[in-house]
Amino acid sequence: MSAIAHVSAREILDSRGNPTIEVDVVLSDGSLGRASVPAGASTGSNEAVELRDGDPSRYGGLGVLKAVKNVNERIALALRLLGDSALDQEAVDRTLIDLDGTRDKSSLGANAILGVSVAVARAAARSAGKPLYAHLSHGGPVSLPVPMFNILNGGRHAEDSTDIQEFMVVPAGLETFSRSVQAGAEVFHALRRILRDAGFGTTVGDEGGFAPSVSSDREALELVVRAIEGAGYKPGEQCFIALDVAASELVAEDGGYSLPREGVVLSAQELIDRYQRWVEEYPIISIEDGMREYDWTGWSQMTASLGSAVQLVGDDLYTTNPRLIRRGIESKASNALLVKLNQIGTVTETLEAVRMAKEAGWGTVISHRSGETEDTTVADLAVATSAGQIKAGAPSRGERTAKYNRLLRIEEALRPAAKYAGLSVYGSYVDQ
Repeated sequence: MSAIAHVSAREILDSRGNPTIEVDVVLSDGSLGRASVPAGASTGSNEAVELRDGDPSRYGGLGVLKAVKNVNERIALALRLLGDSALDQEAVDRTLIDLDGTRDKSSLGANAILGVSVAVARAAARSAGKPLYAHLSHGGPVSLPVPMFNILNGGRHAEDSTDIQEFMVVPAGLETFSRSVQAGAEVFHALRRILRDAGFGTTVGDEGGFAPSVSSDREALELVVRAIEGAGYKPGEQCFIALDVAASELVAEDGGYSLPREGVVLSAQELIDRYQRWVEEYPIISIEDGMREYDWTGWSQMTASLGSAVQLVGDDLYTTNPRLIRRGIESKASNALLVKLNQIGTVTETLEAVRMAKEAGWGTVISHRSGETEDTTVADLAVATSAGQIKAGAPSRGERTAKYNRLLRIEEALRPAAKYAGLSVYGSYVDQ
């Protein structure tokens, strides 16, 4: 096996123009692995710590030179000492975790650790002459995921738009991944025409979706349905809707849920009742973060009420953390998991999170972040784990389309054996 010969990091910019870290790992056989790390806006409190400089004279305090230094000095030395075992991903990640020595990776920074972890995986794949998805799957079965296109942005991702953070179109009823990408793009452009004709602005939010100043979340749902139909697709058969409520961002002072666009505050049960009505009226197939992150009782109530009718995805609730996922499984808090590499900080822990969710019979959604880079690791991860679903934003903006384009290339490479997850992911939630 090749040893790790060189590790280095640099500061680059993400899609919001903020600094992030990029890491290069070079092996003794010359193989290069490069990875860059995304950042979230709506983040869970249990996420691994993203190390920032806090120097107001640079990038408003958001610089990552401390993380860069940790890679170039402490981590680089530790990995060189691993010798020929360096391409054992678990050994590398355990070394990083032990070197950090904290529960939340706050010493080295989760951004520093993740950049190295992914760069090592990429270097190992290149050394073996394999694409990343094949390296991560260890020869196991792979499949193309259903794309969840965030075509209408709100919440923390766009100003003066909806209370709900994401309205996604999910082309699960098409035959192939490439056909689903076509549908997503066509619905996206149909929505643009509808918004323009109705006098709404067509500027886009952080994840590439439109951010119209609508009066309510229901109006946004109506617009998405019109866009599906306007593009020539059948709502509830070919294209569905997924929501990311980001309910932790809607918490009112009295503990309820505040919807400022409508000027109302709802209890947990009233919010669940609202979801129930929406699921009955609209082709909604998935609801992410429908309750705030610490409302375990609310999550269990929501899953008991809606879990047989719709996918209920935990993001802030779990932060891709196996310890929290275990609690969710035991308390039946949800029936699906959102997976974000930078929430937990290593490839090994991320794969463990996916394994746990799958063994519990949960759905799994591999996700980008709102502050993204051109790195396409999440695309390969979705294929390698046969996760079945991926969130990478709208079919708009280069850092979003990079993921979808990577999946299109993987689909081409796998043909004629390319398997598309499609409606099978959603089981009893839809009529097949």
